[in-house]
Amino acid sequence: MPIYEYKCLKCDEQFEALVFGDDNVSCPNCKGDKLERLMSACGFKSSGDFTPSTGSSSCSGCTSTNCSTCH
Repeated sequence: MPIYEYKCLKCDEQFEALVFGDDNVSCPNCKGDKLERLMSACGFKSSGDFTPSTGSSSCSGCTSTNCSTCH
């Protein structure tokens, strides 16, 4: 059940809507149906396989499995 972000082209209201299948979405402010779906930030969790770079910019607290000291 994805949550989409929309902008109403009639009143410029921005809102989120939980969309089931082919549901029709309308603006909660003006009930308009001329909407633009906005690009959302992606939310995900890393699997923990991050390995910090070993260049001169890495801090001394970083290890191959943990880089939480300076970040």
